[in-house]
Amino acid sequence: MLVTVWAVLCPATTRTVSAQGTAPPADQVLPVDSLVTVGTLENGLRYYIRVNRRPEERAELRLVVNVGSVLEDADQQGLAHFVEHMAFNSTKNFPKHELVSYLEQIGMRFGPDVNAYTSFDETVYMLTVPTDSAEILAKAFQILEDWAHGQAFDPEEIDMERGVVVEEWRLRRGAGARMLDKQYPILFRGSRYAERLPIGKKEILEGFEHETLERYYNEWYRPDLMAVIAVGDFDPQQIEQSIHTHFSIPGPTTPATRPLFEMPDHSETLFAIATDPEATNSQVSIYFKQPLREQGTVGAYRQFIVERLYNRMLNARLFELTRTPDPPFIGGFSGQGLFVRSKEAYVLGAVVADGGIARGLEALLTEAKRVSRHGFTASELDRHKRDLLRGMELAYAEREKTESWTYASEYTRSFLEGEPIPGIAYELELTRQLLPTIELGEVDRLARSWITDENRVILVSAPEKDGVEVPGEAELHDVFGVVAAKDVEAYDDAVADAPLVAELPAPVPIVAEGIVDEIGATIWELENGVRVILKPTDFKDDEIVVYASSPGGTSLVPDEDYVAALTAASVISQSGVGEFSLIELQKELSDKAVGVAPYVGSLYEGLSGGASPRDVETLFQLIYLYFTAPRKDSVAFLTYQNQVKAMLENQGASPEVAFQDTVMVTLAQHHFRARPRTSELFDEMDFEKSYAFYRDRFADAGDFTFVFVGAFDIDSLRPLVRRYLGGLPATGREETWRDVGIDPPLGVVHKEVHRGIEPKSLTHIVFTGPAEYTRENRHALRSLAQILQIRLRERLREDLGGTYSVNVGGSVSPEPDQDYRLSVNFGSAPERVDELVGVVFQ
Repeated sequence: MLVTVWAVLCPATTRTVSAQGTAPPADQVLPVDSLVTVGTLENGLRYYIRVNRRPEERAELRLVVNVGSVLEDADQQGLAHFVEHMAFNSTKNFPKHELVSYLEQIGMRFGPDVNAYTSFDETVYMLTVPTDSAEILAKAFQILEDWAHGQAFDPEEIDMERGVVVEEWRLRRGAGARMLDKQYPILFRGSRYAERLPIGKKEILEGFEHETLERYYNEWYRPDLMAVIAVGDFDPQQIEQSIHTHFSIPGPTTPATRPLFEMPDHSETLFAIATDPEATNSQVSIYFKQPLREQGTVGAYRQFIVERLYNRMLNARLFELTRTPDPPFIGGFSGQGLFVRSKEAYVLGAVVADGGIARGLEALLTEAKRVSRHGFTASELDRHKRDLLRGMELAYAEREKTESWTYASEYTRSFLEGEPIPGIAYELELTRQLLPTIELGEVDRLARSWITDENRVILVSAPEKDGVEVPGEAELHDVFGVVAAKDVEAYDDAVADAPLVAELPAPVPIVAEGIVDEIGATIWELENGVRVILKPTDFKDDEIVVYASSPGGTSLVPDEDYVAALTAASVISQSGVGEFSLIELQKELSDKAVGVAPYVGSLYEGLSGGASPRDVETLFQLIYLYFTAPRKDSVAFLTYQNQVKAMLENQGASPEVAFQDTVMVTLAQHHFRARPRTSELFDEMDFEKSYAFYRDRFADAGDFTFVFVGAFDIDSLRPLVRRYLGGLPATGREETWRDVGIDPPLGVVHKEVHRGIEPKSLTHIVFTGPAEYTRENRHALRSLAQILQIRLRERLREDLGGTYSVNVGGSVSPEPDQDYRLSVNFGSAPERVDELVGVVFQ
């Protein structure tokens, strides 16, 4: 199902969703989108074809194989993923890495345009290719065919790839992986999933026999377990013919049944508690495992809407709890969906401060009980119905501008999981018909049906350090009893009863107008000095974006006020505007596709945002309020400060964070403003200074430039620009940013960081120096970085098996100095660092 969910700022009014005709009967099967051609070859292979012009002259191709690590034998653990790696190394028509070299030669990048993944239940190969060449398109289908039944498994290539896969295994190791090693056997207890992690076992990856790898491929890579998906700017008849030509391949004479691995039910509550000295936060989650349900009928779609409404409303309440002076968690969530192929799950979870596991769990269960006991309110349901419908309308409005990869992902899920694909036009109409029929009672009942004593697993992960108490099974189990005995009060859905802008500003004249013909932009200057650049585009049908900036930023404050200035925009964003707190503002804007966020950088301050054309006046009102009426809320300040400090409390325990902090301070020569982001740093926050700094930076709009791009007619924005931007304050001051002296070191600097439990290393090589900021230099440096990345991938990964990936990035900066930076990053075994660094410099 194509459902685009906008994270729009959330309004409580008495408007209701109206029906658009009578909904079909509940047992009616959902149709397949008429814009998609779905077919099945005689050998059982399924295919999906859709013409889509975004992006132009490109196609998204997928080979989807309905097998993954859960199908491995005991001696094959990790080999489903290894097969995926071998697909890029040597096939019948592309020996010895010729495949990746060919794709790079035609402009595709390994990673963004050429990639694959393996999970428990599936392996998916992904290609993005040009369609303006018939030869290239034909070759792309040859590649898909080779992956399906033409992999070569060259013995030399297999042995060379062992190092690459082991390095991917090494890259993933750390606190999270070690805790999951303890939790997964409990979470997946009694099922094959508990013992078949996709990355596999290091000892098997290093020592498996070649035949063992080929055995997996020959047994499970069968056409009846595959789908070919093609979405893009092409002739669909030609694509369908190519699929018939390349994939009418013989299937197995005696095909084995693709098993569905069940997850046994359990009456008792299971506990998966894991700690680690390198863990950076504390989390608690409750998994309620559920039976698998069918998805393909109108009734199932209606239930899907009911469940979305429940989770949206409960998540809004959980977010509201995080804005209280002493919140029980840093962030909480409620969600339901497919868990594994044979089970669904409802999950309640929270990230908490150190020592807050039991309190966070209690708060989650209390909010669920509040819904179970008192239900949601009519105003909540109405608001979230309208918000959900607005998201569907936006998706429909942008249907012609949806990127091809979105559809390719949707059809992948349809093949693997049975997700219906009726199309956004059908979904929107069906949603309009179904929403008015959904009542509070059936949404409220989910809390009672989802939260059960059976099939329940409690997951806890936390830092292992002195002073942090982690509750045991008995204490966690007692929390359920505590909540059961509570007498919880009903939720009060408080909303602000005021217009967004109480007194509209008077419009001012546009004193100068100009046109830049080369780019089709219009420039206005207002009487108060505000400069506006307008560029209508057709990239999106239902979106206008805005970006505004003014010189100054944190560079204008002394060092002792730096942290207060750095956090000023975030403090205001957490506080709200005018008469509206953040929560009240979210409710006020719930059925509008609009959002604005102020920012303060090192050299500039400003804001960014966007809206649907339908909500463009609200966009201008928010801009006006962030300039003229930022809210001063000391409770929001303390909440934000405590949240940031709690999130950063254990960051230093991570070896990767310690390494990146060292890189940062070294490149800045230990400048005061380049200190690592630690909990102690944010002790320097100052509410009064932050508020005063923000008011000062936005007190004079006369040196601001606003850029509007999107689906608008210039004359339609003229009255809004004159009123809301013309009404901004202007003092006529002249200023610019200052250079605070953060410069990279001269000469050669060598640093080593020795941290961590796992036998792994990271290497970061950075070249810096002066460079004129020109289009030519930017293009040249980016090109150099891309070429070097290809060369280093070939040497470090393919030839030497020394790393999983190497990344090279290059940029030229215009301010405060014109200089360049080129960086090379890779991970490896510690004992190979000197060897691989030597190859980089060669």
